[in-house]
Amino acid sequence: MLYTVKDFAELANVTVKTLHHYHKIGLLVPCKVSEAGYRLYGQKELERLQQILFYRELDFSLTDIQKAMADGSNRLEILAGQRRFLTMRLKRIERLIQTLDASIEHTRKGEIMETHEMFKGFDEDEWREALTEQSDYLNEKYGYNMLENNPIQADTLNAMAQEASHYLHTMGQALKDGMYHKDECVQKLLSEHVAFLNKNGHATTPQALLEQTRFLVSDDFHRKMFEGTQTGLSYFLLAATEAFTAG
Repeated sequence: MLYTVKDFAELANVTVKTLHHYHKIGLLVPCKVSEAGYRLYGQKELERLQQILFYRELDFSLTDIQKAMADGSNRLEILAGQRRFLTMRLKRIERLIQTLDASIEHTRKGEIMETHEMFKGFDEDEWREALTEQSDYLNEKYGYNMLENNPIQADTLNAMAQEASHYLHTMGQALKDGMYHKDECVQKLLSEHVAFLNKNGHATTPQALLEQTRFLVSDDFHRKMFEGTQTGLSYFLLAATEAFTAG
């Protein structure tokens, strides 16, 4: 069975404009074009669109989707990989929901929630699952296997995750409040962050933090993580860190 672009768009709940764009960049090409110039799609195109939309749900860029679907992987391999990524995300969301439920219950009772419960950590296996997507990305793009080069120490990672959450949340709030990146409060937060890293075995100088921040902002995968916290946060962090290093 063949579908016109309009019927195909309605079936997959996407816009005709989206399908036209996918065709233009070669991501999803119609199986044929009628004599009248109408784009027509069949079952294979339907299956390919499903895979594309799963990747979009995982926040893959169109460029990354093209790469992922051009490496010779068959449909079963692609779907299995997507299922693995979604399962990892689901586990992280379930843990967040559990922490939120506990936070709501403590708030209703007027109780103060213990800090370690507010940032309840992963065990070693959960950290391995949580970091697999990032490690695979770094290995594929830069040839760096994060999991092999950095043995998982759950307690250390939990402490780092708590600090990172505080650091990014506070920086995001500063940006939201319209603070200048050279503001004394912002610079103090950077100083405290560097002190924490050094205290916890991660020897870090202001220059090293700047180089790391520049890398994270320049890399699509990591920049999206910052921007998911607060729009513009990645560039605010970079400007603040540059000022911190210069000062």
